[in-house]
Amino acid sequence: MAINEEFKGVIKTSILDSTPWWPEKPHAPKGAPNVLYILLDDTGYSHLSCYGGLVPTPNMDAIAADGLRYTDFNVCPLCSPTRSCLMTGYHNQTVGMSFLSANDMGYPNLRGTIDKKYGFLPEVLRENGYATFCVGKWHLGNESEMTSAGPYDNWPLGRGFERYYGFLNGATNQFYPELVQDNTMIDPPATPEEGYHLSADLIDHAIRYIGTEKSVYPDKPFFCYLALGAMHSPHHAPLEYIDRFAGQFDEGYEVYREKVFKRQQEMGLLPEGAVLTEIDRWVRPWGELNNWERKVFARYMEAFAGFMAYTDEQIGRLTAFLKEIGQYDNTLIVLMADNGAAVGGGKNGCLNEHYHIHTGMEPPMITEEEYNRIGTPDSLNLYPAGWAWAGNTPLRLYKAWVHNGGVRVPFVMTWPDRIKDKGSYRRQFHYVTDLWPTVLEAAGIPMPEVVNGYKQEPRPGISMIYTFDNPDEPTRKALQFFEMEGNRGIRCGKWKAVADHVDSPSFDADHWELYDMEADFCESNDLCDVYPEKLKELKELWWQEAEKNNVFPMMESHFSTRNGIQWGALVKLKPVPPKQHFTYIAGMDINAPVPRLKNKSFRLTAQVDYKTGDEGVLFACGFNIGGYALFVENGKLCFHYNFVDSVYTDVETNTVLPEGQHEFGFRFECTEPGHGFGQMTIDGVPAGDKVEFSDSGFMVKSCIGVGRYSASAVKHSHHSRPNHFAYTGSYKRVEFDIGTPETHEDRIDAIELHRESE
Repeated sequence: MAINEEFKGVIKTSILDSTPWWPEKPHAPKGAPNVLYILLDDTGYSHLSCYGGLVPTPNMDAIAADGLRYTDFNVCPLCSPTRSCLMTGYHNQTVGMSFLSANDMGYPNLRGTIDKKYGFLPEVLRENGYATFCVGKWHLGNESEMTSAGPYDNWPLGRGFERYYGFLNGATNQFYPELVQDNTMIDPPATPEEGYHLSADLIDHAIRYIGTEKSVYPDKPFFCYLALGAMHSPHHAPLEYIDRFAGQFDEGYEVYREKVFKRQQEMGLLPEGAVLTEIDRWVRPWGELNNWERKVFARYMEAFAGFMAYTDEQIGRLTAFLKEIGQYDNTLIVLMADNGAAVGGGKNGCLNEHYHIHTGMEPPMITEEEYNRIGTPDSLNLYPAGWAWAGNTPLRLYKAWVHNGGVRVPFVMTWPDRIKDKGSYRRQFHYVTDLWPTVLEAAGIPMPEVVNGYKQEPRPGISMIYTFDNPDEPTRKALQFFEMEGNRGIRCGKWKAVADHVDSPSFDADHWELYDMEADFCESNDLCDVYPEKLKELKELWWQEAEKNNVFPMMESHFSTRNGIQWGALVKLKPVPPKQHFTYIAGMDINAPVPRLKNKSFRLTAQVDYKTGDEGVLFACGFNIGGYALFVENGKLCFHYNFVDSVYTDVETNTVLPEGQHEFGFRFECTEPGHGFGQMTIDGVPAGDKVEFSDSGFMVKSCIGVGRYSASAVKHSHHSRPNHFAYTGSYKRVEFDIGTPETHEDRIDAIELHRESE
């Protein structure tokens, strides 16, 4: 009888005497709007033209013209933390996302994943009658969970979304992305030669999900979380979009910044008294560059601009679709960035951001041939720091800092049915945790007391809806603390105290600055010596807020230049059993954990039933900008190593491959760090000459392909091969045997790869 305990009809012996009853399915409150988040990555305060930028973004500007632009909206200065706030409504430190999501570092605030006890917004909306879709970047789970076999608990479908299409990690190649559909890793639907680009693909899926839902359930509102790969590096775009901006940035970033600042003033975006902050040590003055450097630096920005213009066009397709199906006016659209512009390209920019990750050196200035590859599928480009400085005009510092350049972002909120003061500014101070209560109030849904069976603690945010009709009402946000990798800050009323920890010898020695945010929009006038008591009060308040919100222990900044600080040595990771043997079975889904081979001897073998004429990839890791591959071609067994697209090493057999069942292999002997010898083997016996490797880090973190390339071809001559150069013969499995077990240092190297790519 327990099964019928909640049944509200009448059950008797016969159906003739019984009364049926149907439970009511959850439905959204009457008038609840659709909700669309459009999240841009690494986009500075002034990158959009509706915030003063010089790259036209007419479609995003049109969204702003239908709603409100907020001039003082703040986020965490790093991507995973901001996304954790968006999804949970809690501070990122509270839910274990003080840093990037890649690894569990052994502390409550550094889990890199989010416990089920912290309810996600889509979980709440779905239980209240919403359809929920996630499209694009996730970046909210440990890398150990991002395998073809899961676990899937912390993937989008495990956290309240009903459909998912995108990529799980922090960044991906825009031409050859590592795609996931729902809980399955898949190939991109087309190639760059066929016109493929990730931004268009993501918009296609957002349109498909929304269109399907509205066709079947026209009255059911949706929540679509569209987290684009743009404008994170690599700055990839179709060449015609990049060339559209040829010559437009030749005057350099100082002049560009002055033009943007003037435009911001004319637009009324900036308050009276705002000033253009000075150049900082991360930027090379344009006047000190030679002619070739200026040409290269300008081209990097042309690629960024092309990427922005292309992305804007795709967003325009989505808003046009919403208008076409009559859903635009009743959609609450939030368009924002996850943090400020990024300086990861260094002072000179980089054609392949993996170069400095793997070598620890500044990339050399590119050649004429390399110049033509900027922004194309043969690059992983990121602009010089000067363009990030310009993209944050008129603010100070960047992503990873809690000065305004890291945390104050473009933020647009549009809801045509509700917001009547269209095209206006809102100057109230707000923070990313305020979006949770804003959406729930808009939808008419009460703050949940229980999610996933867990009682919810009070969330710190406040609804922003009061700003819709009250442009001059003072902010209701009284207090907000900031922290990222030891950089610290706090806003209380009109005051902001902030400390840059990058060059400080200790937290106790950090220099705290003090700014009056009502009079000093850009943090240009440090008042620490004028109001020492106010600064002391704010510092004490920061410690109180940090203690309440799970901030400790704090990370050290990965931008640190202090002698004696080695970032990797400070990080501890959850112990795992040492692993020296990996098996990859034929037919498995693409992608799996990558063996860490840096400075290790290893043996790679494939169990093959070979027939003359068989060819293709047996195992590959990486893609066209760096990786390695074992393959059969022209009757030879071969190994190719592509070191950050700058050094290429080939090894091959010198005998005819025997038909039948055999073990085809490659073995590498590491003789010293970064150096060793490789040789092909057949059935364990050497089958070719030893070849010297002078750059043998083998530090590739993704894109494993078994029996094929999983993304682009590691060996450039294979680029035109169809079907991912899949092996045409029969094989059972591929195996790795590594000479020494994985160490803590190996795992730190993996974190370094992830961290540097951010």
